[in-house]
Amino acid sequence: MLKGPFLDRNWMGQNPDYNKSDIIMLGIPFDGTVSYRSGSRFAPEQIRLASPGLEEYSPVFGKELADCNFHDAGDLELPLGNTKKSLDIIENNVEQIYKDGKKVLGIGGEHLVTYPEIRAISKFYGDDLAIIHFDAHTDLREEYLTEELSHSAVIRLRTKYVKPENIKQIGIRSGTKAEWDYMYKHNTLIKEYDELDLFLNKKVFVTVDLDVLDTSIMSGTGTPEAGGMTFDELMGWFRYLKNFQIIGADVVELSPDYDTSGCSTAVAAKVIRELLMIM
Repeated sequence: MLKGPFLDRNWMGQNPDYNKSDIIMLGIPFDGTVSYRSGSRFAPEQIRLASPGLEEYSPVFGKELADCNFHDAGDLELPLGNTKKSLDIIENNVEQIYKDGKKVLGIGGEHLVTYPEIRAISKFYGDDLAIIHFDAHTDLREEYLTEELSHSAVIRLRTKYVKPENIKQIGIRSGTKAEWDYMYKHNTLIKEYDELDLFLNKKVFVTVDLDVLDTSIMSGTGTPEAGGMTFDELMGWFRYLKNFQIIGADVVELSPDYDTSGCSTAVAAKVIRELLMIM
């Protein structure tokens, strides 16, 4: 019999026992509606491989990964070419996580994966659910190239389950005029920390599209957009969010093969580590 030791392909610091964990890390390797540069379906695996390059300790929050009590469930197996079935699989698995009294941390994959997550979570929190959306793009289209189920429409899709007044968007710098008009009409776009305070009594889902970061930091993404945040600016928002009731989150839109240096993947892994610290 082989005696090892063997490499662990799970995130470091995870609790190997699902039943005794509070947070479930779920890989969602789907990029079936990407409209520019595909490849985000490879992100969950590549982020896992990069994660041992981090320390388990976060000096930003003064915590270890082990303090977060999370379990890495691995990647969902999704059928290529079947968007609806893929979304149903995601929804069913996320719903089971919440039936088990746990929170999800989804690792995409493209941004459309947030839609079935919200469909599932809204069954448990209803009108108490709020969304905080970090992104370069509005994602408020009613459809893209005649398709309603699109990463470009994911926030608009979520308004079927979460009212616009319970959605706040941060870092947005690209979108159609109609999308900007929608943000202004519903006051979803914010720039100051305290504009989030109306969510202090809400159950908050945080979705981070990595292209919220500037292209100098995050070149490995499907739709890069210059003029974004620095990493430290994103951490400023995370620090403010640590006092909120975060009941779920996801990190999406890394396309690792577009940054062969591996730096974008390393940044994504660190964003995930810090997000775990505030859940």
